[in-house]
Amino acid sequence: MMVTTTPNQRIKLLGLDFGSTTSSALVAEASVTSNCITGRMEFGEPKIVFKSIPVFTPFIQEHIDEVAIAALIRQWLMQSGLDSIFAGGSIITGLAAQSHNAAAITKLVRELVGETVIATAQDPCLESWLAFMGSCSDLSRYHSDSLILNLDIGGGTTNVALGKEGDVLQTGCYFIGARHFQFSPGGYQLLAISEYGLALLRQLSIDKGVGQTLSSAECEQIMGYYCQALEAVVQGDSQFFADSLGKKHEQVAFPPVSNSPPPKITFSGGVGELIYQHMTGEGLPSTTYYGDFGIDLARAIIASSILSLDLRDYVPENRGRATVYGLTLHSTEISGTTLFLPNPEYLPLRDLPIVSKLSVTATFEQWLAALTLAMHREQGACVQIIGELGGLNDIRVLGQRIAQSLKQCAYPVHQPLVILVEANIGKVLGNYATDWTKSGLNVLVIDEIPIRDAHFVNIGRVHQQIVPISFFGLH
Repeated sequence: MMVTTTPNQRIKLLGLDFGSTTSSALVAEASVTSNCITGRMEFGEPKIVFKSIPVFTPFIQEHIDEVAIAALIRQWLMQSGLDSIFAGGSIITGLAAQSHNAAAITKLVRELVGETVIATAQDPCLESWLAFMGSCSDLSRYHSDSLILNLDIGGGTTNVALGKEGDVLQTGCYFIGARHFQFSPGGYQLLAISEYGLALLRQLSIDKGVGQTLSSAECEQIMGYYCQALEAVVQGDSQFFADSLGKKHEQVAFPPVSNSPPPKITFSGGVGELIYQHMTGEGLPSTTYYGDFGIDLARAIIASSILSLDLRDYVPENRGRATVYGLTLHSTEISGTTLFLPNPEYLPLRDLPIVSKLSVTATFEQWLAALTLAMHREQGACVQIIGELGGLNDIRVLGQRIAQSLKQCAYPVHQPLVILVEANIGKVLGNYATDWTKSGLNVLVIDEIPIRDAHFVNIGRVHQQIVPISFFGLH
């Protein structure tokens, strides 16, 4: 399903989130505009036009139910009336991402939805980034003098992101979530336990298994460990995760925050939704209503003097659906209208590794090393240029240095090489790098793209002289 933009046309963005507990879809409508301050192309006046009802992610034992997922996607597309997609994202998160067929689900999404949507699994730092952008980006800009630390707590993981003025600075991820223990709703009889839950039971000397019932004291022990772990994260206590149990629960370590004063703490995800629901006086559902520890974990966090410090004064906007909001509204950047694109027929390009991030002053030897590395991937690779250029002469020098490096390493003529730059210099730099296309090389220079600390990039098809860019595999 492709879409071609025309002036003032509003385009559609799609987000699909398959989590440990629930799955949901979101469709937004936005215009493609030029920022009056930065001059960059961006999505303007976004409006949510479809929001699915969250449903339990369908599993067959340890596998995601592919047939049920396909039916869900078709149902969401029909309900939303979506007939054209400019860009978007699909992500499998938490314990669902550890399912043996998670990769097959991403392939299924591409088949059903199309090539315009990035589909990925097991990308914890991207999840953390998306959750912050989906829940706290506006809050962070409003409180521009404060660091904000967001804990996105779902069924399988807690995704951590530190940000300021709307930008994410650091991320991490821990296997702390509500659904490591599953119950018959209304009580604590165990129906299923994850490997992380089993490890925790052993550490706490709780000799219980599937079919047995946890006592109130045992539930408090489990919640106590989870809260201590979250407190250690926000306080920068890396020693908490130094033992075998801590290491098992630490998927991506979150670096200690050295800034003073400490960051303001916010929450998102399913547990975050429950926390703020309680704080606004709505109350909480009955015991294990969702068949997991979500309600108990929310209560334990509220009771923590460390974790609850900012609950009333710093409330994020999209709490329970932070990741899917982030996917829909923030997973895609838009190139400038001066991109260098001599061979648009080669687009889209998927899963391009960012093989190097080079300064604008990088030497010939550094460029030669980066391009030699890029040559090893026939499907294409990407180099990101970091820093600002002083003027036309600097652009010319950089372009000629790239041209010399391409010639020296005998870069294959038809093999795609994507160069990402922040400044509005795509056409000029591309022309210098290819000797005004005389080299015949398949070089694309995509400009006005903000720096992201990522491993991979997807480049969509050209629409009205712009292309959608999405990053994944964030550090």
